[in-house]
Amino acid sequence: MNALAKELNELIAKDNPAVLEMLSELGKNLFMPKGIVTQSAEAKEKAHKFNATIGIALENGQPMYLQCVYDNLSKYAPKDIFPYAPSSGKPELRKRWKQKIFDENPTLSGKATSNPVVTNALTHGLNVVGDMFLDKGDYVVLPDKFWGNYRLGFSVIGGAEIATYETFTEEGGFNVQALLDKVEECGRIKGKAVAILNFPNNPSGYTPTVAEATAIADGLTAIAEKGIKVIAVTDDAYFTLFYEDTIKESIFGLLTGRSKNLLPVKLDGATKEEFVWGFRVGFITFGATESSEQKDMMAALEKKVTGLIRGTISNCPHPSQTFVLNSLDDECFKEQKQQKFELMKERALKFKEVLNTGKYLEQFEYYPFNSGYFMCLKLKNVDAEELRVHLLDNYGIGTISVNKTDLRIAFSCVEASDTEELLDGIFAGCKDLAK
Repeated sequence: MNALAKELNELIAKDNPAVLEMLSELGKNLFMPKGIVTQSAEAKEKAHKFNATIGIALENGQPMYLQCVYDNLSKYAPKDIFPYAPSSGKPELRKRWKQKIFDENPTLSGKATSNPVVTNALTHGLNVVGDMFLDKGDYVVLPDKFWGNYRLGFSVIGGAEIATYETFTEEGGFNVQALLDKVEECGRIKGKAVAILNFPNNPSGYTPTVAEATAIADGLTAIAEKGIKVIAVTDDAYFTLFYEDTIKESIFGLLTGRSKNLLPVKLDGATKEEFVWGFRVGFITFGATESSEQKDMMAALEKKVTGLIRGTISNCPHPSQTFVLNSLDDECFKEQKQQKFELMKERALKFKEVLNTGKYLEQFEYYPFNSGYFMCLKLKNVDAEELRVHLLDNYGIGTISVNKTDLRIAFSCVEASDTEELLDGIFAGCKDLAK
């Protein structure tokens, strides 16, 4: 093992040895090399005369650029778009995003977290979690309604085992007990478990109520206190899009500082929150496992993530980080974001209104949804994949088949005025196939 990796492991163990035990073999071996990037950072501080370290070109003291490229970006200083960003991300953005996390998650008040590290959006953040905490055969606990890319990333590529539980109770609420039972079951087998908490959920569009979220956090804490190591990963891709009776913040805040055996990991980003899907700006943030700041452990975890980024994609795009930072500080940002939120909420509630008429019950009903981008229909008489293809070929309607019975619809991209026509088309398609 590299001496730098040993040093980081010692720092983690100093604050909480349980977190060191949560790491995969790769996670234990990760470090940020004192190579070009580190040496260049030192030079940036001290090389006041000549800095001949980093692999970019300069001209007249600024990054070299093509005018035809800069003409489209001339609002920005060349230094904020053309050079490499640090592997951990643009420092000003990391600081600003941490402030945003604390502003929007009141239960974090008085608690400690790491500084967010910039990832190439949420999917990359999930890959980082897999590399850092999962060895082949380790368990990832997911609801049975989960985003299909989890299987590709964690299982097909990473070799982990996916363990699922029923998402909803018969009464229609989130199945808290099923989640807790599955985490404890997997944790007893392996000594640890990674639980993915994706709210608002993709594909169902459900976020727990305050009571359900509190029960999840308390239950995971109780499991951790039994000696099972729990890595609780909040996939907050659709954060802030809470329309009805839900918790209005990330469950990350409820999990932070609860148990030495419970490590909260927050994945979020500008992708859906700020409606900038192509920017690919995400973040990974670690929560403390106790009431102290655990500065050594946090710094070590940040460096391990940074080393992993350096060794894979090197760094994330600089221009999009600058764009996100500038938008967060724009005086119109909050007002414009609220306008888009109201539009999304209108679409979700219109879907619910039309579905609640009962006119489609012969062919389908819907799973609970109250947030995010999506909702799911439960088909009664036809196969979801057959229906998906039939709708495309005969009605020009695009949907996603999740499994044999469930059809996902992104109400996020359907005008409220088109809701009934869309659902009528799906209903007609069901009747066609049911004959």
